Amino acid sequence: MQQLWYTGPLASFDTETTGVDVEHDRIVSAALVVQLAPGAAVRTTTWLADPGVPIPDGARAVHGITDEQVRAHGSPARTVVAEVVRALAAEALAGRPVVVMNAPYDLTLLDRESRRHHGLALTDGLATAGLVVLDPRVLDKHVDRYRKGRRTLTDLCAHYGVELAGAHDAAADATAALELTRRMGTRYPAAIGGLTAAELHLRQAVWHAAQARGLQRWFDRSGTPERVDPSWPLRPARCGCGRRLEPEHGCEAAA
Repeated sequence: MQQLWYTGPLASFDTETTGVDVEHDRIVSAALVVQLAPGAAVRTTTWLADPGVPIPDGARAVHGITDEQVRAHGSPARTVVAEVVRALAAEALAGRPVVVMNAPYDLTLLDRESRRHHGLALTDGLATAGLVVLDPRVLDKHVDRYRKGRRTLTDLCAHYGVELAGAHDAAADATAALELTRRMGTRYPAAIGGLTAAELHLRQAVWHAAQARGLQRWFDRSGTPERVDPSWPLRPARCGCGRRLEPEHGCEAAA
């Protein structure tokens, strides 16, 4: 009998950053948590990066990491980014699904950091086709789409009864997101628990796109100028003309 994804090995990834702009902000800390079975001990790898730019007051108020800390104890961002990409690639090769809460944020920011420091897209170093991502934010919106209220990690943990100790610490957030995702599989066996992780990965891209279209319609009706990107789990890079960076693009702005 095939093992259910939520009772098997899972990994979980999270970052803390200088801000919320995936195109320009930088990674300050990251964590990768691996758990081989529910209730088993977790193996945690953490990174502290010197982003090479000042950490804004707003970001520091969220995660508590200071410029002095990253300068004294952090590794160069170039080194951290390379190590993180290699670690995620190892999870893909091991066949372990990776939980990433709000994946288009963390994975897109990592992609831009990889391009910035190494001139390589995340897909170049990660073999994204082999990385199976589970995003509790997308899963929750699918299984309980009409529930009102916010769906941050803190909100979802409260809703599903998952302990979140030390929110906005990358390791704590990754650990909580992993348990949260297991809890969702158990609670919704018909909607998501009975699928394979690979099937869920494909379906989440469809579900997220539909969720994004719904949010965009709401923004349009309310007169909010914000645009919602339907891409999941990674937003495509765009060149100076605003189009996607693709080999056949040929725009001089992409050079």
